[in-house]
Amino acid sequence: MSQDQQADYLPMVRPEIDEETIAGVADVLRSGWITTGPQNQRFEAELSAYFGGRPVKTFNSGTATMEIALRIAGIGPGDEVITTPMSWVATANVILEVGATPVLVDIDPLTRNLDLDLVERAITPRTRAILPVYLAGLPVDMDRLYAIAREHKLRVIEDAAQAMGSTWKGRRIGSFGDMVSFSFHPNKNLTSIEGGALVLNNEEEAKLAVKYRLQGITRTGYDGMECDVLGGKYNLTDVAARVGLGQLQHLARFNAQRLTLVRHYFEQLEGGAALKLGTQLPPRDFENSNWHMFQIMLPLDKLSIDRAAFMAQLHQRGIGSGVHYPALHLFKLYRARGFGPGMFLHAEQFGRASVTLPLFSSMRREDVERVCRAVNEICEQYRI
Repeated sequence: MSQDQQADYLPMVRPEIDEETIAGVADVLRSGWITTGPQNQRFEAELSAYFGGRPVKTFNSGTATMEIALRIAGIGPGDEVITTPMSWVATANVILEVGATPVLVDIDPLTRNLDLDLVERAITPRTRAILPVYLAGLPVDMDRLYAIAREHKLRVIEDAAQAMGSTWKGRRIGSFGDMVSFSFHPNKNLTSIEGGALVLNNEEEAKLAVKYRLQGITRTGYDGMECDVLGGKYNLTDVAARVGLGQLQHLARFNAQRLTLVRHYFEQLEGGAALKLGTQLPPRDFENSNWHMFQIMLPLDKLSIDRAAFMAQLHQRGIGSGVHYPALHLFKLYRARGFGPGMFLHAEQFGRASVTLPLFSSMRREDVERVCRAVNEICEQYRI
């Protein structure tokens, strides 16, 4: 990469944090109260309002929120939880953390989300919950998901890590359903640097979430303290909460800009070498998805380079990219638990051939055009 390209490097993602938020963080640092405190309380209140008044508790990661949700649901050894192999490995890891068994089913190749037909077939007497993942911000069919859950008396813990601002038939993800987990990692549509939030059903669950968040402790008065559950250390700092508060004010604009950029991606890729060779684009959902990511599937059988080399070619042109994700059942941890190649063919194909292209709110239309030119040029150069 040349010096000019280094100076003009387009990353896969870049958080947009305004000066008011930066000044607000400085105020928090000067206040002397930098761990969980008034900023966190305000952040939880504003998130609750955003989700229609449902109880919301914040945590230091989206991984913690899912683990705590499983614990609140009473899921543990002997229980099964159905989920997808196409997610960040944390989704399945938290099931193992509580001592339960992850039951994986393949993805729908069109939506790239959990195949709900396969979910129904995977339910056994030991199944206690379904843990769907909304890949790139696109929800599953929520009506059918909850119909399955009601019929079989199952809990639903939604991994909505990537779906902040996504909707289903006009209703905001998190404003309805069972427990809903969000991530505020720096690559998300809303960031608190690190962090997450769990939307709950009632105040009883919210109180239990607070216990699990901080060592199982309940405080009463000035000196009263009790510990009646085994908790951990998962609280969100006020510094992080202040970043989240600033981000929440701009979330609608962030997501609207993503949608504009995505529409331009589709326009620019139409008719180019990549599509002519068989590159697959994401589903054209302009109603429900918050477009957390824009992922293409390369026609590797028609290219003389593999995915890593394709990404290296993008990098040489000053363009970042990513992989989201390798099919998690192929990791050694899960192979040791009986999973292996050939079990979930759609997830394996997507995990092998997908590339995440740059998409963030401060990108310009010219950036999209630059990425699309590069994708088409590489496909043309290395076509078999």
